[in-house]
Amino acid sequence: MLLSRRIRAALLATASSAVSVSLLAASAPSPVAPRGIGDRLFPHLGNPGYDVTAYDISLHYRGDNSKPLDAVTVVEARATDHLQQINLDFTQGKVRSVEVNGARAPFASTGEDLVVTPARPVFRGSPLRITVRHTSDPAGKADGGWVRTGDGLAMANQADAAHRVFPGNDHPSDKAYFTFRITAPKQLTAVANGLPTGRRAGAKSTTWTYRTHHPMATELAQVSIGRSAVLHREGPHGLPVRDVVPSKDRKKLEPWLKKTPGQIAWMEKKVGRYPFATYGVLAADATTGFALETQTLSLFERRLFMQPDYPSWYVDSIMVHELAHQWFGNSVTPRTWSDLWLNEGHATWYEALYAEEHAKQPLRKRMKKAYSLSDGWRAAGGPPAAPKAPEPGQKTSLFRPVVYDGSALVLYALRQEIGHTAFERLERAWVRRHVDSTATTADFTHLASGIAGRDLSAFFKAWLYGKKTPPMPGHPDWKSGTAKAKAKAKAKGKPGTRTATPGHSHGAPGHSHGHAG
Repeated sequence: MLLSRRIRAALLATASSAVSVSLLAASAPSPVAPRGIGDRLFPHLGNPGYDVTAYDISLHYRGDNSKPLDAVTVVEARATDHLQQINLDFTQGKVRSVEVNGARAPFASTGEDLVVTPARPVFRGSPLRITVRHTSDPAGKADGGWVRTGDGLAMANQADAAHRVFPGNDHPSDKAYFTFRITAPKQLTAVANGLPTGRRAGAKSTTWTYRTHHPMATELAQVSIGRSAVLHREGPHGLPVRDVVPSKDRKKLEPWLKKTPGQIAWMEKKVGRYPFATYGVLAADATTGFALETQTLSLFERRLFMQPDYPSWYVDSIMVHELAHQWFGNSVTPRTWSDLWLNEGHATWYEALYAEEHAKQPLRKRMKKAYSLSDGWRAAGGPPAAPKAPEPGQKTSLFRPVVYDGSALVLYALRQEIGHTAFERLERAWVRRHVDSTATTADFTHLASGIAGRDLSAFFKAWLYGKKTPPMPGHPDWKSGTAKAKAKAKAKGKPGTRTATPGHSHGAPGHSHGHAG
């Protein structure tokens, strides 16, 4: 996800939000408490005791993006423990009723959890079907979730905001299949992740249905509703490419959109076959300050493509960044949020490599600049694989420069260490081995050692966890850690600011998109 250093993260999540899950049912018989799976950076995200296999989410939008949507979310799961209570991540909506395996269940809220007490305990290994009838409120104050556009809505759920839209297990380690059923006024178009499976038109509204063909993390869910044109073209190997743009802008955006098939072909030459059943660009009429790699339908601000002072190579590189995430982050998903560098480092790497090969923007020059700032980035945001936690109420402050160019720098050092041929084999093997799954930093370092034919644990320990940036292989003259660099890195990465990478300011002074996932 790409962010602007000029845009401050203005949406602050607060535990005392006025819009909370309604306590309309009887209280659970035992004390309720928020739970989590213990992620170091987001300790209350996710819930133990079950593994989600599928979500079926029905949304009814009546044409006013300031009003709550009526919704029904069905969570299909399998119990991994004996469950007398079930926690779901959910906030910013009213819960009307809950059923567990067909029987009504009392529920209550605590923190940002919905706690459900099934009529009968659920035994380990048993199937679990949770049906929640609720609202989904786009008007509440929250750090992510629904994005209100000029003509409707879109989603931006990274890192921890999917549960502000629908109840679920909101952690990337629990990927699942998704079905979306979106009812909207007849004059609007609704699009979601995956492929369309049906459209039912009524007198005043239309219901659109989409299904993913591959599992997906909750943070990557996307639903767009608006006065949109859906444009179709063909990518490599007959891949359906579907772009969603404001109807009024379709001709203006076409010069950018037609580049996507070639960008996909370039990525396939680098790392292998595109991993999903479709891809496309969602150009939203909204001011977000970022682009986001929502699975199979990447979110961009329409204005990114409309600014005449943005060099074309710069816009191209942002498009490639989000495209690269379909392999790195979406198909191969981080097991924990501390593994975020695997997403952002790789997306930044291919963004920079594309700019080098297509626009003569030297990768070495960008990496040398990153190296000069790296010690400062580490001081401000922690090392790449052990980033500092977000500041309280400022979840987006996780997305600091160290996880972007600071992590791409690790990949550059690795290529210097093991050679170009081994590095390219590693990249292809990584996405092939962990397709449709989750993976950790340890998985990557182990695979790299195997392909290099030697133990790289000391190399990775220094580069991924060290407070100081190690010497760059092949470039002993590169320096990092000057007082000026530290001050600059600290200013770029200060809490509450979404920051851009150094490469994004080249050629576009004052106009830079950074990344956030």
